[in-house]
Amino acid sequence: MADRMAFLTTPRSERERRDARERLGDRREVYRPGEPLPVVGGQAGRCMDCGLPFCHSACPLGNLVPEWNRLAADGDWHAAADRLLATNNFPEFTGRLCPAPCESACVLAIDGAAVAIKNVELAIADRAWEQGWDRPQPADRCSRTGGGRRVAVVGSGPAGLAAAQQLTRAGHAVTVYEREDRAGGLLRYGIPPFRLEKHRLDRRLGQLRDEGTEFRTGVRVGRDVPGEELRAGYDAVVVAVGAAARRELPVPGRALPGVHQAMDYLTWANRVDEGDRPVSPLSAEGRDVVIVGGGDTAADCLGTALRERAATVVQLDINPRPPGRRAPGQPWPVHPKVYRETTSHEESGAAEAGPRVFAATTLGFEPGPDGRLAAVRFAEADPADRSPRPGTERCVPAQLALLALGFTGPEPDGLFPQLGLALGPDGALERDDGFASGAPGVFVAGDAGRGQSLVVWAIAEGRAAAAAVDRYLRGWTELPAPIGASARALSL
Repeated sequence: MADRMAFLTTPRSERERRDARERLGDRREVYRPGEPLPVVGGQAGRCMDCGLPFCHSACPLGNLVPEWNRLAADGDWHAAADRLLATNNFPEFTGRLCPAPCESACVLAIDGAAVAIKNVELAIADRAWEQGWDRPQPADRCSRTGGGRRVAVVGSGPAGLAAAQQLTRAGHAVTVYEREDRAGGLLRYGIPPFRLEKHRLDRRLGQLRDEGTEFRTGVRVGRDVPGEELRAGYDAVVVAVGAAARRELPVPGRALPGVHQAMDYLTWANRVDEGDRPVSPLSAEGRDVVIVGGGDTAADCLGTALRERAATVVQLDINPRPPGRRAPGQPWPVHPKVYRETTSHEESGAAEAGPRVFAATTLGFEPGPDGRLAAVRFAEADPADRSPRPGTERCVPAQLALLALGFTGPEPDGLFPQLGLALGPDGALERDDGFASGAPGVFVAGDAGRGQSLVVWAIAEGRAAAAAVDRYLRGWTELPAPIGASARALSL
């Protein structure tokens, strides 16, 4: 048995990453392959097995963190995988991409270092694949041909995939529609492979197909398949199209050649990795790059530009630099806004590529003699209203500027009126507490109804929406719904 007092004697340690300079030479994941199980088990053993596990409630999926921590600490990895997979369809995604609000809510984090929950989760998930424990779970034939109904899922991001898998396993005949040529949504074309290698996504998609989920890629619902045809051909429809409407930056020079949305840049880079073309048309190679934005998308652009051998990379964040510790207004167990360095920022320091500038408001893009982008003009932002402070204006050279300003909601689409959907004042699709839209049999899940959020929230919403759809079709459901099947509860 593991030491039940390890939280007092074992310091926190993170999963080992490859050297930053080594990582810049490829686009593989940043972690060193493999991980000694005794080390991971020792980290899991730091879990206090609290009577009130705030990590559990802080996780949108309601992951049974203390349970699989204890099982991993005791070396029962198979049982740990069973407990992890009971609440999370795709732990190999969240273990790599989630910012881990569970760790912020760990009781140890009140005055010390939290349990390395995310690293333990990832180790369990990867081991489950390696050992063949995460097998396809097709519904039995009688369920699929008898009580099952036909369900269409529009969108193949994490919310759509989670909903599809849950409904397929419940016995329904599920077809996932994806407008791109490959399934996966932003997991495919938005997240760089150094954060999520695509063979992991392909492996999971293969599992869904083995379970009976059908995929139709390269199909734009609303144009190639009218909404009326979709509703007529299926007993229920789940709209999980994400929040892909990008925020704009209406400043002088926005239309200059060389100024692009970050997601266009990342998509092209990922298509190069998929083998669609040898070089990205937006490649940063040899260019001075400026990234406008301070979130995960900006960090992904930074890591991608460094791997493309950009000459310099400057990141402009309009927010002031966060404090190193929790602010008084963000007490435990809230996930605090504190200063964090991503692996991309670590690589930027190793490459001496350029600064990360906080409290910087972008004023405009300056053209060169050829009419293309030559510089970005910015100033120090007043913390009160983000207005430019007089006398602080300056320029940095740039031949490529990337706007990573977040998303406002789903992109306007002809599908929405065809299905009777409406956008609310916040830019997201309207729905009730049970994920149902105003149209009978049409449900909304993920960022499309929630607004821009995290991969863990998308999976949670997909699972909860699947339970709501199953109940609508059968009158009852045995599908679990994280934190209740309420969209209102999920938005808290």
